[in-house]
Amino acid sequence: MGFKDVVILCLSLILAGFLTLAYFAYNLPISDGFGGDGRRMSLLLLAADDEAFGSRGKFRGKTLGVQDIPADLMHAAVAIEDRRFYSHIGIDPRGMARAALTNLMAGGIRQGGSTITQQLAKVMFLSPERTLRRKLQELMLAFWLEHHLTKDEILVRYLNSVYFGAGAYGVDGAARRYFNKPVQGLTLSEAAMLAGLIRSPSYLAPTRNLTAAQERAEVVLGAMVRTGHLTEEQAAAARAEPAKPALPPDSSPGANYFADWIQTETRRQLGSLSADLAVETTFDPELQDLAERVVFEWLDAEGERGNVDQAGLVAMTADGAVLAMVGGLDYGSSQFNRATQARRQPGSVFKLAVYLAAFDAGLRPDSMFVDEPLEIDGWRPENYSGDYRGPVSLRTAFADSINTVAVQLAEQVGRDRVIGVARRLGIGGNLRPVASLALGSAEVTLLEMTAAYAAIAAGVQRVEPFGIRAIRGVHGRGKVIHRHKPPPDQRRGAVLPWKREEMVDLLMTTMRAGTGRAAAFGRPAAGKTGTSQDYRDAWFVGFTADLVVGVWVGNDDARPMNGVTGGGLPARIWRDFMEGTYAVKGATPVAASARTKPLAIVKADTPPLTPPPRPADADAAPSEQPKSGIDRLGQALRSIFD
Repeated sequence: MGFKDVVILCLSLILAGFLTLAYFAYNLPISDGFGGDGRRMSLLLLAADDEAFGSRGKFRGKTLGVQDIPADLMHAAVAIEDRRFYSHIGIDPRGMARAALTNLMAGGIRQGGSTITQQLAKVMFLSPERTLRRKLQELMLAFWLEHHLTKDEILVRYLNSVYFGAGAYGVDGAARRYFNKPVQGLTLSEAAMLAGLIRSPSYLAPTRNLTAAQERAEVVLGAMVRTGHLTEEQAAAARAEPAKPALPPDSSPGANYFADWIQTETRRQLGSLSADLAVETTFDPELQDLAERVVFEWLDAEGERGNVDQAGLVAMTADGAVLAMVGGLDYGSSQFNRATQARRQPGSVFKLAVYLAAFDAGLRPDSMFVDEPLEIDGWRPENYSGDYRGPVSLRTAFADSINTVAVQLAEQVGRDRVIGVARRLGIGGNLRPVASLALGSAEVTLLEMTAAYAAIAAGVQRVEPFGIRAIRGVHGRGKVIHRHKPPPDQRRGAVLPWKREEMVDLLMTTMRAGTGRAAAFGRPAAGKTGTSQDYRDAWFVGFTADLVVGVWVGNDDARPMNGVTGGGLPARIWRDFMEGTYAVKGATPVAASARTKPLAIVKADTPPLTPPPRPADADAAPSEQPKSGIDRLGQALRSIFD
């Protein structure tokens, strides 16, 4: 190859390189980065005590200017990320060489050589792919940014855009996400912690790995000393008071189920609003911990023997404020919420609607029916016990969960009337007017079934369960944009479309002398057991003067359990949760935690119930109680209601 050929080849290579660079420059995605920031709704979730317990969405915070970011935070970011930031031209050859040498000696990637300007180019304009084209565009964009923006503007844009872990984007979003304060209120140790998150936000997020985040913050403080932005004394003072997040480390499984529900409810209330919001909820972390502990301990002890894999629990006040929610045993493996999303057959828990319809039609707890074989359109309902007991009162039939009597009631008053009562109680789903409706063949959610019992506890037509008390912006003065208001049919004192006292009479008898005896715990309480066909679902829903709680156990694939009934495992979960609640919270456990007054379901001077001996099978129909004793019990119970 002659001299002329070499010259032509060199010129060709130069021209090709120039054209390649020109093509990459022409296709730089500059407009994408300076367009909209694609903001969506983000939520900071506050418990009933106003302490933050979780978040949802990409929390971006405010877009800040140079004057808005504390100098300590800017110095910390420069010291740990790019100490020659104010002197280089967008790239740092010395830093790149040092990083290459460190990585070579370590046998892997230990340091990055990108400057803050290059990182801003990646964040604002480029995809995460690692190609030669993307790297060349990154360098071009770094030069372009250095030409069009001042150093402080580059740094501030970077701090407004970078990811800090746990769904927080931008330094103001991170300050509010981790410390529940605006960026201007950060302490030196908090600023150092945020700056330290940038290189490994997912691993170092203080809600996930607080120790590592604090250790990284100490490294940042040391870097600030070396760059002259701190004295040793200032760094030592900051190390003595390490930053701690306002949010608890790693939300519990139930808190995540509750948080998902709140996110859904917020969208239902506000639509597709794009904003950073603080949501004041009804959530009680103490009761949540108790609920999870009770459910997990019982499933751990009885789950294998009973062939039961899942459970749900909802605890609310009688006005519908949800305090605790267990949506499953492992949120990490399944985010499906068994408390709000699963529709299951409630079994005899649904008899609430049947008996309310019967009382509305003029029947009374002492009305007599005959428990005997029954056939309707070829269908023969059977009792759990497998036998028939002849004449029984409605009080006994309900307490002992006699199926033939419930079916007779629904046929006598009309299936449509039963459905109407269920709808007024807030029970949704496909309620078909079939004969098996009386035995809970229609599928319902645990949340709506618990709310139906809350309506009886509260003495109102319907209770709408809620978890949001108020929603406000997190910036400025935090203007309230939504506040919970109970629906009109939740007013107390209105004329009810059913006989509440008669229903509470039956529910208390169930716990005193019926299938719910295993749930009794020494305080006046009312409740009902439920078991679906083939033991596929087991329920207990009940209330005291302070709290309404529903429990469900079963399997996601509707696999039959091994004889688990509503009067067994669910009733015992309910009892232990109630006992724990009163032990933790005192005589009126929700007055402080839920900001609501206890309801006068029973008078305060009513003597507590004495828990009877726990039967081997609490759902098995007990022997017939003497009618005179039941009558005396009914008269005593009716005398204590308001």
